[in-house]
Amino acid sequence: MLELQHLSFLVDVDGKGKDIIRDVSLEIPDDKLVVVTGPNGGGKSTLAKLIAGVETPTGGKIIYQGEDITNLSITERAKRGIAFAFQQPVKFKGIRVIDLLRIASGKRLSVANACEYLSAVGLCARDYIDREVNASLSGGELKRIEIATVLARKAALSVFDEPEAGIDLWSFQNLIEVFRNLRKSDKARSILIISHQERILEIADEIIVLKDGTVDRRGSRDEILPSLIGTSAAVNYCSKMDAITGGNATC
Repeated sequence: MLELQHLSFLVDVDGKGKDIIRDVSLEIPDDKLVVVTGPNGGGKSTLAKLIAGVETPTGGKIIYQGEDITNLSITERAKRGIAFAFQQPVKFKGIRVIDLLRIASGKRLSVANACEYLSAVGLCARDYIDREVNASLSGGELKRIEIATVLARKAALSVFDEPEAGIDLWSFQNLIEVFRNLRKSDKARSILIISHQERILEIADEIIVLKDGTVDRRGSRDEILPSLIGTSAAVNYCSKMDAITGGNATC
């Protein structure tokens, strides 16, 4: 279980302190798919980075499986079973996709096994397995490859920061199935997703609404989602794509 105890994150803005996360206390159970949502600028991505170790809190504690990991690096947290998928995936010049999947899995994956992870995120393995993870790949391709590495990690806690960012409609539909399958395949796995997309909120076990750096409300999908429909915290992806494509999105 992941516990956040009075977590805070303060940054300096023009010589003045600004609270991004303010006294957040939460528990993320081992067997839940939890989605953190809320208005833009509410601190959602910062919270994900604090959990993963990308940022260090200025107050409070992060407890994972009974251990205080507040001051551990992102590498040490990864060793303890925490995986993190960035909103904007990192590029790795000189590293092939198969190399990245092998690093993520911690073992020498066969090409066949690596291909299974790529296929799960909608990529033709033959076309990508030997590609370099660099600027020649589109944002959507990089995003799907990063999600494939999280699948390969088989982490106990997987944190996804706005996984829908930069991907097309077909990939988004496939992504929903990836999360559903993750949830079904290992009941002991925790999944934490930062998102305001309605279709991702619909598959959550629990929804946490973060507003102005604090927990505004929390509850089951059935309790929270109805109050979010039609708000900025629950954007319908298909409607968004319709606006982009002139009404030609197929959902």
